[in-house]
This record gives sequence, C-alpha cells and structure tokens, in this order.
Amino acid sequence: MKEGEGKAVIGLTWQPKLPTASLASSARKPQNHAGDSLLQPTEKLVDGLFLPPNNPSQLKNLQRKQVKDTLGKGWFDMPAPTMTQELKKDLQILKLRGAIDPKRHYKKGDSKLKVLPKYFQVGTVIESPMEFFSGRLTKKERKATITDELLSDQNFKAYRKRKVREIEEQNRPGGKDKWKIKGKQSFKRAKDKRR
Repeated sequence: MKEGEGKAVIGLTWQPKLPTASLASSARKPQNHAGDSLLQPTEKLVDGLFLPPNNPSQLKNLQRKQVKDTLGKGWFDMPAPTMTQELKKDLQILKLRGAIDPKRHYKKGDSKLKVLPKYFQVGTVIESPMEFFSGRLTKKERKATITDELLSDQNFKAYRKRKVREIEEQNRPGGKDKWKIKGKQSFKRAKDKRR
C-alpha cells in the first residue's frame, strides 16, 4: 500500500458550479419547487446557494423586500402587529367609544374611517400606589380585553339596556297599530273576532 492512497483526506474542498449557458438548459422550463431553498426560484440558485443579482436596481428591490414592515425611524420603528380577532374587536370598540359612555365626549378623530389602523401598540396601564383604593380595578374587574371588560361592567349593561328600550319604544307603532298582530295569524284572529 502506498502512503498517499491509504490515508483519509482531512478537510473539505468545494468549488461552486457556475451555470453554463447551453441551449438545452435554456429551452427547459424552470422548475419552481415550493419550500425549496428558502423560496427562491431554482434559476437564481447556483449549486443550491443564492447569489445576489449583479444589476443594482434588482439588488435594491431585493433589499426593499427584506426590510421589516415598520412605521419608520420617527416612530422608533414601530412594527405592524398581526391582527387577531381580539385586537380587531378592541380597535372597533375604541372607534365607537363615543357611544359607550354618554357623559364623556371625545374628539372626532378617525371614528369616521372604516379602515382599522395598521400600526399600533397595546400596553397595560400600571396604577400608582397612591390610587390603591380610588382608581384601580380589582382582580375580578380586570379582564384580558376591552371587550370583556365592557361586557362585565354593570353600569354599561344598565345603560345599554336603557338605550335599547328607548330605541324600541321609538320604533313601536302608536295608536291602533300597536294592538294589531302582524303576521300569518292576524287574518285568522280577525276572522275569529267577527264570529
């Protein structure tokens, strides 16, 4: 046995395979496998590695796609949160906050807009120890979302019931019409009254 043949070679040698411009490969359609090599098309991969484009405009477009969706430096790069059902309901309630409490008045703001904001942050209010008895919520009153908090509030429930009753009374017909029963049974009942 010779010295060079029997020993194992330690270390790796690798050279990238550069794409060759041949007619056979250009006539073939590029294969796009989902989940392959970090969602890059196979024509942009060289030996399984992604090489950035040489064109500066394509390189800028690629960098622009990789930038995170934030509001900008003026807003300390506030990210756009993922919209869940709870967040969506809370934002809708905040838009309708003028209808929640009759004694509080708010600026018009963006309550007329139908589109919910894209960039926002949710935080928790930490009360000061000076307001321990007057301005803090107990553990039972504390809920996970604004929606749950409003639905469990007794004052809001009473106000909501009163308003619903007032609206129903306004829409109820007056005079003789309020005694008429509308629907399929009204003809039968009118017929029975004639007998």
